[in-house]
Amino acid sequence: MSRIRFVWVGKLKEAFFRDACAHYAKKLGRFYKLDETVLKDAPGKLPPEDKVLREGKAILEKVKPSDLLICLDEKGREMTSVELAELLQRWTEDPNLTPCFVIGGPFGLSEEVKKAARFKLSLSKMTLPHELARTVLMEQLYRAASIQRGSPYHHV
Repeated sequence: MSRIRFVWVGKLKEAFFRDACAHYAKKLGRFYKLDETVLKDAPGKLPPEDKVLREGKAILEKVKPSDLLICLDEKGREMTSVELAELLQRWTEDPNLTPCFVIGGPFGLSEEVKKAARFKLSLSKMTLPHELARTVLMEQLYRAASIQRGSPYHHV
């Protein structure tokens, strides 16, 4: 079974986001082995730019050499669910690479993390709170896996 990794900054604070992410993780877990790393937010007393740098360093410490780093970024590539399904298929077929999706904290990702990324993905041109972005990403990955398998979940 192929693997998908996630590195998130910050816990899901709202119960409805936790429930939604758990729902889609359970569904996605039927198709892929999921590995999730949740990093602690940088201290609140730090200025935003220092938070981003500290969180970025923590992210890069968790990334493995075999990870295909995919950053969620509003300036990343937008695509349809079918296009994501095709990419996910390619990413998970390579036995030497593990797709690793990264979502930063409330102030985003450091430039170092963005530079290390092999792919930048945008869920929308609009800025999304990181908890909502995690939920949307999990749903879209489940949708992509369903498309790959011809499941009726994705109907156009």
